[in-house]
Amino acid sequence: MTGRSWRGVALLTLALIGVGARSVAAQNLLVPMDRTQSDHLKAYGLTFHVLEAGEKAEWLLNFQGGAFLLPDTPAIRGEAAIRGVRVLPVGGAEVARIRGVVAAGNMEAVPLEKAPKIAVYTPPNATPWDDAVTMALEYAEIPYDKIWDVEVLEGGLDDYDWLHLHHEDFTGQYSKFYLTYAGAAWLQEEVERNREVATRFGYASVPELKKAVAGIVRDYVEQGGFLFAMCSATETLELALAAGEVDIASAWADGTPPHPQASDLLRWDQAMAFQGGQLQTTPTVNAFSDIDGHQVNTQARQELGVYTLFDFSAKFDPVPAMLTQNHEAVLPDFYGLTTSFVQERLKPGTVVLAEEGPWAKYVHGAWGEGTFTYFGGHDPEDPEHQIGDPTTDLGLHPNSPGYRLILNNVLFPAARKKQLKT
Repeated sequence: MTGRSWRGVALLTLALIGVGARSVAAQNLLVPMDRTQSDHLKAYGLTFHVLEAGEKAEWLLNFQGGAFLLPDTPAIRGEAAIRGVRVLPVGGAEVARIRGVVAAGNMEAVPLEKAPKIAVYTPPNATPWDDAVTMALEYAEIPYDKIWDVEVLEGGLDDYDWLHLHHEDFTGQYSKFYLTYAGAAWLQEEVERNREVATRFGYASVPELKKAVAGIVRDYVEQGGFLFAMCSATETLELALAAGEVDIASAWADGTPPHPQASDLLRWDQAMAFQGGQLQTTPTVNAFSDIDGHQVNTQARQELGVYTLFDFSAKFDPVPAMLTQNHEAVLPDFYGLTTSFVQERLKPGTVVLAEEGPWAKYVHGAWGEGTFTYFGGHDPEDPEHQIGDPTTDLGLHPNSPGYRLILNNVLFPAARKKQLKT
């Protein structure tokens, strides 16, 4: 019997049991998200599944670690059991008590109404690194589509509510991997594929192609899209946007660094989160700019510490409160090609959600009708992740507080919008 067939039989069996027990069914299921939860990551998937099925849910911000309140049906109980998610049946009196606690404290009940349609920007060729968001979505059993430059240039972003970017280098320098992996087949394939797409769409170089894609991503956010980026995509997207109409990107082609004075030509009014960044123009230094605080592949590399989530008012700042829901407040840091953000490089409207000493780790902001959220680093459960390392097994980390931050962002677009005070 296939896994899908077994799942169907199990759900049918649990549903039949539930029909016989309707008289004792509660009105709701509480999904605690504090340290009592058996699988935090799959709890997000359960909630997403409920929304996909056309049901409503609530996110109880700052209550039991950001608990979810779901309808109580045999099917949902069955899904919770199969996924290994701890749920608590709660009747009308207990729900009323919970609502009273939420109303009286630094908490808020946020309705979740519709599952967002999700796209992950990733190249079609196999790359020797993983993607934390893709792993989180697959472990939580949340559906998503893969898109890349061709789909973006052909207007494909219009079909999605939420877009994730991870390891891409939007400056067109291939993350300077040529310094170490010049002869690697995967890098040669990546270079050839990018050049082919640039030629097909009439761009003079890969940097010009990537700059165009970055502009479309910014337009997507401006028109109401939700953007979540990690690792090098955060910094390089902003650098490509700041290039504006200035022809500094052509100098990035084929690994050639920009002119030493190129930083003076950047148009930071065109970028969403950062300002005043200075490009790394030394060919042999594997860094993009001075936006990243940790400078992982340089002689200025900073050691990892811990980062601390800020505590936001759930009633007055529900968006940053949603994005920081967790059962832990202090988390171990992890490297990426871009690990952190120098706070002096943040625009005034960019909200710091978490910081490590002088650096921001996790930031959020609005651009037009949409929002962007940037999370530095590559893999929350693999602090020193190297190219070719084994993929992280999230079955060993079902309560990962770092991966929770990723999944907070996945559910964020499902929330009924409220007027913010900040």
